[in-house]
Amino acid sequence: MRIDFLGIEAFISIAERGSFSGAAAHLNLSQTALSHRMKRLENDLGIKLFTRTTRHVALTPAGKELLPKARTMLATLESAYEHLKIQGREKHTRVTIGCLPTIATYYLPPILKAFSADFPEIPVHIHDTSADLIAELVQSGRAEFGITIVSANGWDLDMRPLLKESYVLLCPRGHALAKRKKVDWADLKGIPLVRISPQAANRFIIDDALGPRREFLLWRYEVQHVATAASMVESGIALTVIPRLAIDLARGPSLVEVPIVNPSVTRTLGVVTKRGSPLSEPGQSLLKRITKSLRSEKSG
Repeated sequence: MRIDFLGIEAFISIAERGSFSGAAAHLNLSQTALSHRMKRLENDLGIKLFTRTTRHVALTPAGKELLPKARTMLATLESAYEHLKIQGREKHTRVTIGCLPTIATYYLPPILKAFSADFPEIPVHIHDTSADLIAELVQSGRAEFGITIVSANGWDLDMRPLLKESYVLLCPRGHALAKRKKVDWADLKGIPLVRISPQAANRFIIDDALGPRREFLLWRYEVQHVATAASMVESGIALTVIPRLAIDLARGPSLVEVPIVNPSVTRTLGVVTKRGSPLSEPGQSLLKRITKSLRSEKSG
């Protein structure tokens, strides 16, 4: 159904001022143009909204019934319009992104330093959170894009892969497995391990790859973050399995990464954006820098 908002605006203005001349001046219209608007609205509704004489304009019963509803409708529309204008201004005055914590912690700082040199007035808001929440942030428009694990997402999201990375074993330098060129999952049987909570995508990827074999491993500890798991490895109480790109975050001089096989476990990182929603100029620039950095990891 088509709603004649110009006619509604004219109707409210006439009702509030009690005259066509006053309403026409307020709306910066000629009285003829204003009369045409009201005629179209009344014809569309099939009912008279005003009684008119040469000196007086009064609301009909139908007009009295419509006026408060029309005011509410127009006020709601104006509020929504203003909200969208504010969102549009914010989109061009700041950049908001979602990013996996392991990527945000190690890779973003040097990228942001270079970005700020080109866009010194543009603040950047970073939601360093899980893959599920990143998708929600982008889908709702609260983030321009996300750097996350490639997976099935909503119909209104686009996912572009950037690189594939392997999961590796993190162990103390003095551990017997640290001297290996690679280890088999079977080699970890009976060794205390730290794993990430079930809410993390990394946990799901490992569990899915191992299948029933995961139950034969000694998962003695469970934590929320990679950095916590790494600190426990450094203390010598357990080993952990984490994505290779998280190693630069976690690895100290006392820690070693070892490839794991049978099976090799990988994850694909990529960019998620909302379909049909173009990025701002600063957002495009930041994404280009992040993409270049991650793809250099792939080539390296």
